Amino acid sequence: MLGGEIVGFDEDWAEVALPFTDHRPILAFQRVDDYRAPEWPGRDVPQQEHLDVKVDDLDAGETAVLAMGATAAGSVTDTFRVYTDPAGHPFCLIRPTD
Repeated sequence: MLGGEIVGFDEDWAEVALPFTDHRPILAFQRVDDYRAPEWPGRDVPQQEHLDVKVDDLDAGETAVLAMGATAAGSVTDTFRVYTDPAGHPFCLIRPTD
């Protein structure tokens, strides 16, 4: 979704470098045994991370993330929309305000 490059990967760990960062900082993901997807917006199983991704066009951004496997989470305003990734982690598309 962010155009990153996988720079490290094994069965327990993955690292993604973003194209605008010269490979630092990275996003790192660690395998968790007995993983339970967060329940958003509930707090019984809280989110472990949250990304806000700025886009110029919310409709185009939504089309793109849904095509990649995201699910709309139902929270929508004129400036942001909430989704969950295929593993259930919530993230937002944010439209910059004028």
